[in-house]
Amino acid sequence: MREIVTLQIGGAGNAIGDAFWHVISHEHGVDYASGRFGGTSPLQLERINVFFNATASKRFYARTIIIDTEASSIQRLHASSQLYRPENFVAGSESAGNNFARGYHTDGAEILEQVLDNTRREVESVDSLQGFQLLHSIGGGTGSGLTSLIMEALVEQYPDNLLCNYVTIPSPNMSQVVVEPYNALLSTPALVNNSHLTFCLDNEALFQICNRNLKIKMSGYEHINHIVGLTMSGITTCLRFPGQLNAGLRKIYVNMVPFPRLHFLIPGFAPLVTCKQQQFSKGTVSELVQQIFSSNNLLCAVDLRKGKLLTAAGIFRGRMSPREVDQLMTGVRNKNINNFVDWIPNNIKTAICDIPPRGLKMSATFIGNTTAIQSLFQRLLDGSTVMLRRKAHLHWYTGEGMEEQEFMDAQQELQAIIDDYRSSAEGEDSGGGGGGSRDDDSGDEIPVGPRCTYCAE
Repeated sequence: MREIVTLQIGGAGNAIGDAFWHVISHEHGVDYASGRFGGTSPLQLERINVFFNATASKRFYARTIIIDTEASSIQRLHASSQLYRPENFVAGSESAGNNFARGYHTDGAEILEQVLDNTRREVESVDSLQGFQLLHSIGGGTGSGLTSLIMEALVEQYPDNLLCNYVTIPSPNMSQVVVEPYNALLSTPALVNNSHLTFCLDNEALFQICNRNLKIKMSGYEHINHIVGLTMSGITTCLRFPGQLNAGLRKIYVNMVPFPRLHFLIPGFAPLVTCKQQQFSKGTVSELVQQIFSSNNLLCAVDLRKGKLLTAAGIFRGRMSPREVDQLMTGVRNKNINNFVDWIPNNIKTAICDIPPRGLKMSATFIGNTTAIQSLFQRLLDGSTVMLRRKAHLHWYTGEGMEEQEFMDAQQELQAIIDDYRSSAEGEDSGGGGGGSRDDDSGDEIPVGPRCTYCAE
């Protein structure tokens, strides 16, 4: 079994992580509150060990480390579910205060050893470690600083395992922290050099999905986190259920990342419509393919038309024809050939799982590696440059042990990744992509609950 250890770091990381465990515990027939198995299909147990550990009393618990520099934000998770192992809660004595330097040099460094000890215990309890899944934001101090510190330690201690990051990127139109540009800037070198797969999430794009697609009046982050949890569930479907293409993180890495530095991926999900709109939907694979290539369904504010796709993948769930899926995905590439780089001939991948998500007959998850993401990095670079020019708020970072040169180095790293994506779009580099063959999935079907995915209907 190829197991994954999850680390959810900071307020945003723990909120996203909790939504993810809600979704996949239901798919595997595990009660979120008690951790007891109540499923009806053997498929639910076949690969449950990828994300869950079993206890002697036949209970399951999430193989995750819950981390924050202050205890108050993770106490709710401790009380809400027995899915989380009490020993895996790691909290400091004081908040990092939206400061990368405190998360990296002081408050975060104090709990690093405890984090690594807990991680080591989980790693030693598995048969064959596949890699690590890190959930965090790069706008706050803990999600940026402490995560960078943890990533450096994981790469040093487990050099043969993959690091997969789900990262919430700051948005200027929804900024809640003045120094977000600094924190995001300083996180960049760790993400570029230590992460193998980085899935970029954007609160602005997620709020737009809720308002525009789902017609939901927002009162908090619950709906946003649920959409992220659904998308993560789709991305990890092939890891959690048998007989699928992309049966491991390394296969996703090999096929989606043409060059090691260009590993920043844009996720998307379909369908994202209201219950009433769903009633008028044809419910066809063609609709799903059309939606996942639409910028309205992407979880990051990036326009695919303003760049070229290096690689793309569609993970489909539900009863559908593999031949139809392949033809439709290939048709998208042929009709929009100018939006794909020409130096990777087979750069679209597909995977199909018979088991649909809860409340839907079929769904599709999109993963795209597009040069249009350079606009997101440019946004981060411009935001930090304006503040650095006047050295605004810089004393909060230098007072915690950082040097001004670290900001300059991070800006050079960010500019370098922008240049790498730009040159890839212009065809200055050459590389090869790969396809693959799909194994037939088992015909067993897991019962799906009647409750709607997005509302109480």
